[in-house]
Amino acid sequence: MALWLIRAGSEGEYERKFLDEERVYLTWDELVDDLTKAKTREAVTDVMRRCLPDAGEGKLRNYVGQVWAFCSSIEPGDWFALPSKFSSTIHFGEITGPLRFDAKVEAPFKHYRTCKWIARDVPRSRFDQDLLYSLGAFLTICRITRNDAEARIRAIAANGWQSSRTGTVTVKMPQGKPAHDSEEVDDVPTEDGGTVDLEQLARDSIARMIDARFKGHGLARLVESILRAQGYSTHRSPEGADHGVDILAGTGPMGFGAPRICVQVKSGDSPTDRPSVDQLVGTMQHVGSDHGLFVAWGGFKATVTRELAQKYFRLRLWDQKELIEQVLAHYPDLDPEIRAELPLKRIWTVAGSDDELE
Repeated sequence: MALWLIRAGSEGEYERKFLDEERVYLTWDELVDDLTKAKTREAVTDVMRRCLPDAGEGKLRNYVGQVWAFCSSIEPGDWFALPSKFSSTIHFGEITGPLRFDAKVEAPFKHYRTCKWIARDVPRSRFDQDLLYSLGAFLTICRITRNDAEARIRAIAANGWQSSRTGTVTVKMPQGKPAHDSEEVDDVPTEDGGTVDLEQLARDSIARMIDARFKGHGLARLVESILRAQGYSTHRSPEGADHGVDILAGTGPMGFGAPRICVQVKSGDSPTDRPSVDQLVGTMQHVGSDHGLFVAWGGFKATVTRELAQKYFRLRLWDQKELIEQVLAHYPDLDPEIRAELPLKRIWTVAGSDDELE
């Protein structure tokens, strides 16, 4: 068995389709010829060259390696990871069928494999940094090989998707070609075969620091500092029973102006359910607020996000990803003591994936 990384489009645009249909697709728009008839890597190369006549040789080799792996190397029973582009979570699935081709549907959904989802929306914080490094490869399809990743992820799954780590783990950078079993994998793209998403890795590090330094009611302190940086006057409830109100915020020097916001903050890493959000809506009416903000470090269950549009003009949801976005957007204006506990600096790096740099 093997562990793979499979992405749902360059921006995650097909993530919901993958999840709902229990299929993973080859998401190259130009790939319209039937690859089930291509039984060798050379035959796949011919198809790819025909479908992408303007691709350079480097880009073509890159694409062929990934497509060939999807066609021939991935097997039923293999596990794969699909990092979400919309939340700080990872979905895990198991391949259940061979490569299939449907000529009747539009690209890029002609080629697919069936799968079953083992776990959805597993928080990234459950995984050591070296595993997140491997899962940060920019490649659309690759095999994850380093640091006994497959066995460790299966162990985490067997432990209810809870990490068993006992200390700090540092990123193990690749040192040459990874060691494999006797199985020949030279033609299979691995996480060593391309650049990694440094931005996501940086956000993972920030998330770990927030998780360590703003536990429990401390997360409400961080949220309050963000609201103050946005110009609100705030009142934060003391630690303990808050009756659904962690922070009240309003505009103006004394906070009497509109909009008036009622804020609930959950620092646990389990997804928040709909009754918890409904409780906040009821509390908003009780305290006379115009709007509500629910901050859930562990994200929200699908039953919450599916109905968000109905509450769009009254309610906002911040998961871990959105909270970190707000931290970065307002960091210079956060309270000095917050910045001291969360020391960050801005760096510049080249933007783009391997494909764009060919």
